[in-house]
Amino acid sequence: MGQAITVDGMSCEHPEEAVKDALISVDGVTAASVDRDASTAEIEGTAAVADLLSAVEDAGYEASA
Repeated sequence: MGQAITVDGMSCEHPEEAVKDALISVDGVTAASVDRDASTAEIEGTAAVADLLSAVEDAGYEASA
């Protein structure tokens, strides 16, 4: 199941990778792609949105669904 979230605070490539790594670490996520220019992340899998948002926020970025 595909989901999309908005991620704020990514200013260069490093945050993009950090957000992707945070999302991939969530149980139930099978794939994630992050676009800092669009401030979005696309996530595949069965993870709950709340868990995705929490992982991004724990990595130091603002996230919303």
